[in-house]
Amino acid sequence: MDVRPASQDHIATLDLLRLTAALAVVLFHYFFRGAAAEGFLGEGYPRAAPFAIHGYLGVNLFFLISGFVIAWSAENRRWDQFAIARFVRLYPGFLLCMTITFAIVVLAGTPLLPASFAQYGANLTMFAPAFGQPFVDGVYWSIVLELVFYGWVTLALFTGLFQRHKLELIFIWLAISALNEFFLGSGAARLLFITEFAPFFAAGVLVHHLHAHGGSLPALLLLAASFLISCGTLSVTQHWMQDHYGIAVSSANLVVANVVMHAALIGAVLLRHRLRSSALTLALGGLTYPLYLLHQNIGYLAINAAVPLVGKWFAAFGCTALMLLVSWAIWRTCERPAQRLLRIWLGRAVDVGLARFRRTQAATQPAE
Repeated sequence: MDVRPASQDHIATLDLLRLTAALAVVLFHYFFRGAAAEGFLGEGYPRAAPFAIHGYLGVNLFFLISGFVIAWSAENRRWDQFAIARFVRLYPGFLLCMTITFAIVVLAGTPLLPASFAQYGANLTMFAPAFGQPFVDGVYWSIVLELVFYGWVTLALFTGLFQRHKLELIFIWLAISALNEFFLGSGAARLLFITEFAPFFAAGVLVHHLHAHGGSLPALLLLAASFLISCGTLSVTQHWMQDHYGIAVSSANLVVANVVMHAALIGAVLLRHRLRSSALTLALGGLTYPLYLLHQNIGYLAINAAVPLVGKWFAAFGCTALMLLVSWAIWRTCERPAQRLLRIWLGRAVDVGLARFRRTQAATQPAE
């Protein structure tokens, strides 16, 4: 199995960029969506809302980073090694944070955040809507898209297409995305091929390809195409927000933000040697996943409870600081040990299974 040191799985500049994306989403939920969406927060933040509304783009930045990291993770790995690494990366933290969120929501007993054990059971699969249940926390929708992306990469590794025809696959993926988002509008295609966010994942993969294998005209053209398509697909969420909140980020600001996000990823990769990975950057990058999973519903409950005591601004910023601390503690004391043990156990189980499969195949081959 893959035994690369943990330090090789982290680029310090990407850890900081990942933290920036997570904090942007936190600020979006606390200072804009909490009051705008069905009154999850009793107090709004009209002064901060015009800035915080841009924070949802942190998810798009996450997908850009994910494309790069997944391409890096898949490099020189077997399909089973990649699948194990991704499962270990996502599931232990998800299980713990989802359980914590569910327990707190149940104890709070607020009608705005209903919860049931059927819902909890469905969420254990990470695909709760497939079982007719809502997510325990709405942010989990993006984790499902990550899993779909991982599934396609695993399949591409299994068939050898990722190693031999990566650029051709990206071309086909971008073509399907543009066709669906600009002409067909199929919901099934949007989920199966992640067409709304495919240009962001693809751009990340292409940045890695250019970084690892040198500049090439086809890769550069595909990167330009993915950027242009992503400028168009940003309108999907823009229209959704206009319909649900009565306000959305302007098209001009979305294009500017898209330029900034792509430039930030490219800059983080180019400057990776300027900032050494350390215990601090490792922790800042590590806590982002628990922070993303935990902050929304628990944050709404905590802010509402704290506002009468300390005021709305201290409640929001204090909750942000508390979420950072709790997320770090979960990453440090629970998530990392669980990942380490699960990686070892799954690695051994897969190795044993593959060895048995090979022996069975050899035994059934006719003797020459």
